[in-house]
Amino acid sequence: MEILNQSNYRLWKSCMESYLVSEDLWDVVGGNNTTPPRGNAATPEATKEWTRKNAKAEFALKRSISSSIFEHVSRCTSASSIWQALDQLFNKKNEAKLQLLENELANAKQGESSISEFFIKVKNLCSEINTLNPEESISEARLKRSIIRGLRPEYTPFV
Repeated sequence: MEILNQSNYRLWKSCMESYLVSEDLWDVVGGNNTTPPRGNAATPEATKEWTRKNAKAEFALKRSISSSIFEHVSRCTSASSIWQALDQLFNKKNEAKLQLLENELANAKQGESSISEFFIKVKNLCSEINTLNPEESISEARLKRSIIRGLRPEYTPFV
């Protein structure tokens, strides 16, 4: 698994979640047991088991992030709080990245590239936008409009 850095959060998150599930640690990170047992459930055995699983999950998370990102989670006290802090950190950045990608799509021009290169560029931009914002994915019609709008003038008669 790759170390989490500024540009691979979505890949890292997917791989890390699969890993945590496979190691039976997900319940302390994002499942039903993100806090230590309380009340009648707080037996010494249950508390010890939760502490052990939480420590294993914390270790897995901390070992898989870059040192620059570690600063953002160094004060977290549980695996669940690390997961939430990373989610907040990268979702803020995703909003900014989404806006940059939307601007790039709106201003995309063919320039000196071939039609196929331009098509791939626009298609990739749309794919990135759809990944960051699946609730408002870009339709085929908008994709086509973006391509047509960005073509060089000599292709206008063919549209």
